[in-house]
Amino acid sequence: MSARALSSRPNVIIVGAGVIGLGIGWRLAQAGATVTLFDKGTAGGGASHAAAGMLAACVEAEPGEQRLLALGRASQALWPSFAAELEQAAGATIGLRREGTLVAALTEDDRARLQHRLAFQRSLDLPVEWLSAAEVRKREPHLAPGIVGSVWSPEDHQVDNRRLAAALRVSAVGAGATLHEQTAVDRIVHSGGHVDGVMVAGTVHRADIVVLAAGAWSRDIEVAPPVARLPVRPVKGQMLALRMDPAAPLLRHVLRVPDAYLVPRHDGRLIVGATVEEKGFNRDVTAGAHLALLEAAWRALPSIEELPIDDMWVGFRPGSRDDAPILGPGPVEGLIHATGHYRNGILLTPVTARVIADLVLHGAVDPLIQALGAERFRPRAAAE
Repeated sequence: MSARALSSRPNVIIVGAGVIGLGIGWRLAQAGATVTLFDKGTAGGGASHAAAGMLAACVEAEPGEQRLLALGRASQALWPSFAAELEQAAGATIGLRREGTLVAALTEDDRARLQHRLAFQRSLDLPVEWLSAAEVRKREPHLAPGIVGSVWSPEDHQVDNRRLAAALRVSAVGAGATLHEQTAVDRIVHSGGHVDGVMVAGTVHRADIVVLAAGAWSRDIEVAPPVARLPVRPVKGQMLALRMDPAAPLLRHVLRVPDAYLVPRHDGRLIVGATVEEKGFNRDVTAGAHLALLEAAWRALPSIEELPIDDMWVGFRPGSRDDAPILGPGPVEGLIHATGHYRNGILLTPVTARVIADLVLHGAVDPLIQALGAERFRPRAAAE
């Protein structure tokens, strides 16, 4: 970043006001930056609203994703203090729950698959272990009698993503950020090798720094004069919520089973998700998708058949070409990327807010994101 980006009070425009954009805006406004956020819809109304709120760095760790694991674990470590500070700033709770996560095996084949992954995760010194069927049912007595065991991850928690987005909105605005909702950015404008700002309805809004945090819509934000657009696509996910008795919930832990996950909320909602569909921005809620989710959930927790359906919805995860986030400087000086978080946007909110704010304010690329810049896609893009 140039000295122009390092002024004591930089003027920053953030394109996108989901939890990522709001989190960055909050941190920058706290530090004294002039912050303006634009969102084509309502703040927190996209993937942030549709998510389940799982903070699952450990159980989702797979071979080849070590750089993403380091980022996720760093963000997990930030979550308790981040939540406490945010709740104080917003004057509202965000529903951080720390019961941990169970990944249940319903068959012997499930057991073999989970134990194979468990061996890899333990080789990375992750705090995960195997529980017998009896130990699992002691924690969750409503599980199906046929459960054969489970991976137990005591540090993979959850937060109410909708409360999180609402609290970040209040806190960012309270810290001095300006928020424009229902206001689409047409393009990012630059000249002389540096961003000038953004074009909105024919008017250029000037900025020293522009942060592109538009989630699944990031590719649609043109950078004019033209530069390569980000390889970010929408990955459709269908989900539903069932209604439990808050005083006697059927489930207390986050539960992952083959083809579904179940996330209990304090208010009695039980979130069931989620499909993974490469269908662009198709918003159809389909019978087949919800039949599959309910069947997968019912196999593990049969008592859900008596629960009323509270809601069904569709969301669009921002998936990059390698499904890892795109974080760091863009191809034009003063342009910063903070997008492509795929299924980890809620988990990565605290660490993304920290590293992008540091990049804006100090020009420092944190080692955690050095391998996550958009330049990792350029050789392949040039060959296409």
